[in-house]
Amino acid sequence: MPHAKRWHPHVLAVAGYAVAALAFSWPLPINLDTHLTGIPAGDTGIYVWNQWVFRHELIEHGRLPFQTDSLFSSGNPANLSLHNYTTFQNLLALPLIPVLGVVATFNIVYLLMTMITGYSGFLLTRRVTGAPLESWLAGLLFAWSPSMVARGTEHFSLVAAAPLALFLLLLLRTVEAYRLRDAVGLGVVMWWAASTDVYYAVYCVLLAGAVLMSQLIAVRRREVVAKSGARWLNAAIAVLALLILAVAVSGGGEISLAGQSIRMRSLYTPVLALTVLVLIRLLLRYHVSAVAFSMPALGRLARHASVGVLVASVLLLPVLYSAAQRLLAGEFDTPQIFWRSSPPGIDPLALVVPNPHHPLVPPALADWIRERRLGAIENVAALPWVVLLTIAAAAWAGWRAPRRWVWLTATFALLAMGPFLVIAGINTHVPGPWALLRYLPVVGLARTPARFNMVLVLMMAVLFALALVWLRRRYPAYRYQLLAVGAVVLPLELLPAPRPLYTAAIPQIYSQVAAAPAGATLLEIPFGVRDGTFSVGNFTARTQYFQTAHGKPVMGGYLSRIASRRVTDVRQDPVLDALAIMSENQLLPAEKERALIEHAPSWLARERVHFVVIDRLRASVALRELTIRALQLELVSIDAELELYRPVPIAAP
Repeated sequence: MPHAKRWHPHVLAVAGYAVAALAFSWPLPINLDTHLTGIPAGDTGIYVWNQWVFRHELIEHGRLPFQTDSLFSSGNPANLSLHNYTTFQNLLALPLIPVLGVVATFNIVYLLMTMITGYSGFLLTRRVTGAPLESWLAGLLFAWSPSMVARGTEHFSLVAAAPLALFLLLLLRTVEAYRLRDAVGLGVVMWWAASTDVYYAVYCVLLAGAVLMSQLIAVRRREVVAKSGARWLNAAIAVLALLILAVAVSGGGEISLAGQSIRMRSLYTPVLALTVLVLIRLLLRYHVSAVAFSMPALGRLARHASVGVLVASVLLLPVLYSAAQRLLAGEFDTPQIFWRSSPPGIDPLALVVPNPHHPLVPPALADWIRERRLGAIENVAALPWVVLLTIAAAAWAGWRAPRRWVWLTATFALLAMGPFLVIAGINTHVPGPWALLRYLPVVGLARTPARFNMVLVLMMAVLFALALVWLRRRYPAYRYQLLAVGAVVLPLELLPAPRPLYTAAIPQIYSQVAAAPAGATLLEIPFGVRDGTFSVGNFTARTQYFQTAHGKPVMGGYLSRIASRRVTDVRQDPVLDALAIMSENQLLPAEKERALIEHAPSWLARERVHFVVIDRLRASVALRELTIRALQLELVSIDAELELYRPVPIAAP
């Protein structure tokens, strides 16, 4: 009986998250094999393809699944080591695909990820609070926050956020008890995070740094402040603030100082200087010091960190091997980071707007979020009002949140707001910590700061549970009412159902492609090559999604990160270059058109192109007609907007 009682809360928690997964994804559970929560022509199609190609390479080809010849061109495999490959989810899907099919397997893995994410939040919060019900609500918030629901329409790797909570849980246990099993667990979870999304591996590194800083650094208010230094700083801050105001009102200009002309047309530099001065002024008010920490304790911490890194490295060997191959081949490109124009973070107002997925929220709110830079997916960040009000009520009644959780919440809130603070769509030019951290090796891989909101939600979930527990103990006469408010209002506020669903149907013409001989290649028009930062031509993820049905290699491709050499390959190939130019609706020079027609026969034979699919809705009339004429295509069949062609030389026996 004692053993059963120990497991009882965990069984109930998992069962509760299973019910939540069914209710919050409705009507997906009755459409598992026919629909998806995202559009196959978008990133959803790539995540479905991930699970298919992983099994395709591992089982059907019997090789490491971190390279594939299913994309781009023959004899030039695509390296998937830097692709958002969702290896962990792919492993779960591996035995299910032959039984359930690609689409149903993908949906089941998605629902399973929401359950695991919720349960991981429950485990972390239960260790912090010791309260099962409040911890279950925290896990529900973590798994089904509006930002997580938004990711479940496109960025499915980010839905699997369980490693964040488990890493933090094991990290806290490690710094408290220094047990070897916790260090090994940290390494396993780090592998899990990296195998889910490279962003989460970076977030684990930052979580470790933030927790260690909270352990090693103390901030105290000074009783005495040097008045002379403070006066000079106050004067400099006032002068600089007036200068910024003048530039903002006038639009900037040019001044002469000591014979030198100084142009000031933007607020980035003066606001950066003002921010530095304000920080220095705060340092005069607050004293930052190192907490006493014994050398033996530091030694134990270093040993356990080494164990974790070693375990993670061993588990990541297949990926590291493929990454090393990419590096040796000169395909390890680091995207340039620009001071002013790199991706922004979330707008602080987006944190307090109502849940945009709720059926009662007006469409105008969704339109406001959609109009932000990077679109709706990256800008949904709403925190439930019941969570914010609970924390505010506890603070008003005298609750003091634990310093560690305040520090972690503030850190990731600032990171989520990006390199410069943008409020109500207005760039204040005030730099945040991400303005500098984005230039660090490894950390800079997390190039979209709005996704730090995933960690922020986890911190808010823990604070919510802590506040609710404190209120319940502070006002025992109202403990049941307080629990009822949390257990009823929070799920109702989070509710995203009914979820919009998108058909997973695959056109019948691809059954003819599937019947082609092994090695036959498919070309889809418009053609292109793209990744998360640039595009050449006009490639759609739908092409790779359809590949899960026909299984034949396709020209072009879409991966999270591709080498610049792919673009060079396209530009040096007269056929692909011409098709890419026209796929962008650009005018094709006459000499490139002649080169296309001249090289087309040999190119078709070399690439073994047996079929060409032309999308009449996406391809211009000029592109369609030139492709048919240059490649000597004959029509095979038509399915809605898609036309299936076969090159004439291939048509002959």
